[in-house]
Amino acid sequence: MEILVKSMSPRSLPVLAAIAVLSFGPAATATPPRPRIVGVANIAYKVSSLKAARGYYSDVLGFQEAFTIKEAGDGPDLTCFKVNDRQYIEVSPILKDPRGDKFLHIAFETTGARELRDYLAGKGVSVPEKIDLGPDGNLSFTISDPDGNAVEFVEYLPESVQSRSFGKLMPDTRISDHIAHLGIYARNRAATEHFYKDILGFRPLTEADSGRTRSVALLVPDGNDFMEYTLNNSPQPPPRMLLDLMYHLCLGATDVQAAYRTAVERGYKPPHEPSVGQSGHRRVNFFDPDGNRTELMDRKPARNR
Repeated sequence: MEILVKSMSPRSLPVLAAIAVLSFGPAATATPPRPRIVGVANIAYKVSSLKAARGYYSDVLGFQEAFTIKEAGDGPDLTCFKVNDRQYIEVSPILKDPRGDKFLHIAFETTGARELRDYLAGKGVSVPEKIDLGPDGNLSFTISDPDGNAVEFVEYLPESVQSRSFGKLMPDTRISDHIAHLGIYARNRAATEHFYKDILGFRPLTEADSGRTRSVALLVPDGNDFMEYTLNNSPQPPPRMLLDLMYHLCLGATDVQAAYRTAVERGYKPPHEPSVGQSGHRRVNFFDPDGNRTELMDRKPARNR
């Protein structure tokens, strides 16, 4: 630039100054980068009886009751059953009507809750004004997806109740050690795809049509867990029983047949025996006393599709 200035006449200097301002002036404000979303963190249900829920999640599925999160304000207290160090099943005994909505939220782990909140705000998503330390000692916040489903993002901090239990509360009685995916209901495919894929960065995985419903699986942006949203092919709203099937958690298993036998030995009576689904994986559905669905699915397919 110095050589150029020396070769120009004084009348050219104002032009040069304008060029410098355009080239090196303040940049326009940009949306901050999205922090990593690395996996499934939890799913939360309403239940009618904590005692009955314990009989299912602890006695049948074999998960340790780890702690109860006492929510501030009007939020429900959540009793948490530990699947592994980073994944939990949460229940709250606030269900009054068995025909009512039993779903509370799904949750994903992020490496930066505050950064993700800022990123989503930059994309026009309605987010909390700020993020404070939660009652469990983590940074987390909840937003609504286009269908009103509550979606939580959590960043585990070193002094949280989850982090303090790392390596603990994972007995050999567990029927599985991993939540492979979470399932929800969606009404509008275009809006759902835009939210999860275009904004959050989820990646396409599989799609299946059963005739009555269409299920679409999306991988988390920075891990191997996934979420599944189900569309109702009928123009009529899905009945309560079908909605209860759509909202579910899926546990990965090394041997679904063995897990099925274990549940039977523990006194549970599954409605059906394991079968091979459209994906080629052997699977079976269990239900807690309020009808919340737990899908068990072999990690490896029983046959090729």
